[in-house]
Amino acid sequence: MKMMNRKVAFFDIDGTLTSEIDGSIPHDTKEAIRRARDNGHLMFINTGRCMDYVEERFREIGFDGYVCGCGTNIYCNENGKLEELLHVEQPHQVVSEILTHARNFSLDLLFEAKKEVRFDTKRPLVTPGGIQQYNIFVDCNCDMSHNPEDDDFTCDKFVVWFNNINDLAEFRKVSDKYFACIDRGGVFREFVPHGYSKATGIQFVLDHFGLPLENAYALGDSNNDLSMLTYVKHSIAMGNSFPASLFNQVAYVTAKSSKNGIGQALKHFGFYA
Repeated sequence: MKMMNRKVAFFDIDGTLTSEIDGSIPHDTKEAIRRARDNGHLMFINTGRCMDYVEERFREIGFDGYVCGCGTNIYCNENGKLEELLHVEQPHQVVSEILTHARNFSLDLLFEAKKEVRFDTKRPLVTPGGIQQYNIFVDCNCDMSHNPEDDDFTCDKFVVWFNNINDLAEFRKVSDKYFACIDRGGVFREFVPHGYSKATGIQFVLDHFGLPLENAYALGDSNNDLSMLTYVKHSIAMGNSFPASLFNQVAYVTAKSSKNGIGQALKHFGFYA
């Protein structure tokens, strides 16, 4: 296949690659991605997760690369070896400022970096969402030993759960200097460094391969995916997307993840017959 004819698909993980019912990866999703790659097209994960939290069950599907941390950390499989192409981290001075300010409010703060995640556990966790996620990391044996107060602690991005919307507004008076805030719904927010997003990750990959924007396809299911869904012409929302307003902002709505939504979308856009 000529390089300029190659399509590139970018997949969110949760609710896109995984079933909205039980979080598993549907067999037909794996097969659809493999068929598209067999036809010479490029398959990339594009996620808010840090690289260390992209589990082996996703990697073993077979992807050409990974856009992690909402565009702050990018990898590509080059000649059978995974190569890091970009990593943008926030210095400890920024971490310290965010950490100190967050402790004034009733919220839980989770720092994310390519090789670690870390809650601020100097004080008790105070939100149901924060407690739930902390227990998930414990069950997964994630290393959360690095103290965010240490001088060598940095982060790529972070998320918060909050109990009071007014606390969030006050907290953002500091965080907005460095980070864009993504509304994930309810009492959960994601913070990504200014100038980086799932959309900038797409453009970085296209530039790396010398491909035009019209060759890019983005598949997602939430507001976290809006930056990439509104950036590409070929935007695809899963049938299980939330909020439903996402359906009005994309070019194509496919079936739910659990109902072969990935396969339906890739076939519709000609990744395979």
